[in-house]
Amino acid sequence: MNKRHNSGFTLIEIAIVLVVIGLLLGGVLKGQELISSAKVKNIATDFKNVPVFIYGYQDKFKTLPGDDASAATHLAGGTRATSSGQAQGNGLIEGNWNSTTATDESYLFWQHIRLAELTAGSTDTAAAGYLPLNAMGGTLGIQSGSAVAANVPVFADAAKTQPIKGSYVICSSGIPGKYAKQLDMQMDDGNTAGGAMLATPTTGYAMAAVATATASVDDATSYTVCMGV
Repeated sequence: MNKRHNSGFTLIEIAIVLVVIGLLLGGVLKGQELISSAKVKNIATDFKNVPVFIYGYQDKFKTLPGDDASAATHLAGGTRATSSGQAQGNGLIEGNWNSTTATDESYLFWQHIRLAELTAGSTDTAAAGYLPLNAMGGTLGIQSGSAVAANVPVFADAAKTQPIKGSYVICSSGIPGKYAKQLDMQMDDGNTAGGAMLATPTTGYAMAAVATATASVDDATSYTVCMGV
């Protein structure tokens, strides 16, 4: 009579397989962490670069990009802002940070710094890719700080008595909540409803929005993050 031998994995083989699976999962998670860190770093760099563009332009032309009354003289192909109520050369970047009006100072800011060779990008204000995007595909923009409620991007309190502070306000939209919290910890005080950096949900976003406290930020929700400088 032939003896039947049962075949199967030994405990050592199973242990090796589990170790390999663990290493693979660890590698995947580490890779995702590195990708996330790179995106947060990229968004943070956007916030840091905008003031550099402002100071570089001022150093060249003694005026602000977007607010440059002599843009056509300073820059080949430069456009001067002509929106009603926006006075050129008054030291303010007027218009909302998320404006899509080609005659607004905040919109022309990007054309001016690009024509001044401070950064790359389209100088055609009608081009589909004219407005800069962050690492998440959201819009990046700038405007001057304001005490007028309707012109304030975001408030720190529900009563709207504490507008975001700064000579200039830089905003970036479409940022996942988990990134918004990391950004605030890296660049401010870790409180997304206080300090120089505030976050508010992108869904239904409108000017004069109210900031969301860190504890209430949903990792999976998109936020607009603004920083006063």
